[in-house]
Amino acid sequence: IAAGRTIVVGTNQGLHASCAHHPSLFTVTSKDESGVTHGPYSIPMTASALLVGARNPDEFFRYACGVGYHMLINYRVGGLVIDNHLTDLPLGKGLSSSAAFCVLVARAFSRVYDLKMTTRGEMDCAYVGERLTPSKCGRMDQACAFGSRPVLMEYDGDFMSVVPITIPKPLHLCIVDLCANPPKDTTTILQGLQSCYRPEHPTPDQQRVRDALGKDNLTLTKQATALMEQGDYKGKW
Repeated sequence: IAAGRTIVVGTNQGLHASCAHHPSLFTVTSKDESGVTHGPYSIPMTASALLVGARNPDEFFRYACGVGYHMLINYRVGGLVIDNHLTDLPLGKGLSSSAAFCVLVARAFSRVYDLKMTTRGEMDCAYVGERLTPSKCGRMDQACAFGSRPVLMEYDGDFMSVVPITIPKPLHLCIVDLCANPPKDTTTILQGLQSCYRPEHPTPDQQRVRDALGKDNLTLTKQATALMEQGDYKGKW
């Protein structure tokens, strides 16, 4: 199986929050892009409580619980209060909103407890935290931690590299909402993709998926990166 590679460019949308220390509780309030406020959600800052919250598929704040659990068992942190008072990143539209929230939680812990985490460190904590939930995400979405800066991500087994891409002029993106009904189901999509990599002897369809996301993708992303760095967004493919 060929190594994976992804070009990720963040949008100018995101989540904005204030955060503060709490001696014993993990409390989160979040206002979504439509102005609806969720929470406040409050849970004891204990490993058992956070793990239960993370593994509950019906809990809106399960992603926050997953990251909170990871931070608790790996760093010297206590409770935290997060007020996500503004969100202009649409939820459930394939724009990494869950990953963005996980990065927000990891960054909040880092700043309140002065952990001095790098952007890559925040990405890793967000990834591990989200993997504790029923949504078995990949590593691509956490690149939102870099903001609107384009990056090239490469994966080979457990190894991952993240390299910023320098572009000489603005790159404009057009994002279209297809208004799908029912909406996309990330968990089902990921399960379908991952199933193509499990068999030792893949079916023809599974092999086509492996090729598309493997050797074909390596060729396309190499060409695209070169054109982006030249500022030639209409270049010959």
